[in-house]
Amino acid sequence: MNKFENTGSKDTRSGFGSGLLELGRSNPNVVALCADLTGSLKMDGFMRENPERFFQVGVAEANMIGIAAGLTIGGKIPYTGTFANFSTGRVYDQIRQSVAYSNKNVKICASHSGITLGEDGATHQILEDIGLMKMLPGMVVINPCDYNQTKAATIAISKHYGPVYLRFGRPSVPNFTDPNLKFEIGKGIILNQGTDVTIIATGHLVWDALNAAEYLEEKGIYAEVINIHTIKPIDEKIILNSIKKTKAVVSAEEHNFHGGLGETVSRILSQNYPAPQEFVATNDTFGESGKPAELMNKYGLNKESIIDSCEKVIKRK
Repeated sequence: MNKFENTGSKDTRSGFGSGLLELGRSNPNVVALCADLTGSLKMDGFMRENPERFFQVGVAEANMIGIAAGLTIGGKIPYTGTFANFSTGRVYDQIRQSVAYSNKNVKICASHSGITLGEDGATHQILEDIGLMKMLPGMVVINPCDYNQTKAATIAISKHYGPVYLRFGRPSVPNFTDPNLKFEIGKGIILNQGTDVTIIATGHLVWDALNAAEYLEEKGIYAEVINIHTIKPIDEKIILNSIKKTKAVVSAEEHNFHGGLGETVSRILSQNYPAPQEFVATNDTFGESGKPAELMNKYGLNKESIIDSCEKVIKRK
């Protein structure tokens, strides 16, 4: 049974805003930059309390990344904020050259990721950002699952020296993780013990994975659910230990299967312990305009797809 309680749906971008506000009160070196989306990124609380540490750069994302890189030279810890599409695709050259190449301590914080941006459509959605960012040497890539975990991740990355990509979203999603649980970069979390199949999920798909496991248990199939909030560096040990037990795995993510979490899992398996795998992800496509829940269902990013994939992969053992 799903032992986690949904304490109320909240958007993960608000978790980022709460974490940033807390950091503003505790760490004077934290500064924030935004590309004309202060309200959408929930950065307004930090802005009001720390106007001298907040920089509204306007619709100039490349300039924002350059300024952030420069601020690190003076010992500041800059958090940049805009939509995930504009945080990565629009400014990839600046991130590569000015941040990653020189290992600058910049925290690239990206809201409205995946297709759950919804009605704004494919030009604002992004389903390839994890792939873009995880390929950059030294870049940490984090994709938390709910409000509590996003807040904890926002605070935790301030203590990590080096570039970080923190990905979160716009829609309200179930808030179910322990608010007091310490966020450890690179450490996956087993949410449900199982012996028949491993479900490795990230972001919005973690809650669906738990619900899928609950349904499967009623049919006599016991799924182990792992929350992989850090895609790079990934927790290879927790993944391999689980798959050696279950002998089958399903990866679930709100991202293109090219370059995402699932491909990283495949690399781990091919190098260490080959086992059958199924992917719950978008299939080499752009998104479209629509309500977030409807889009998740259309593109097969839901509990039902996870259940089907688990049943399919078990037959391949």
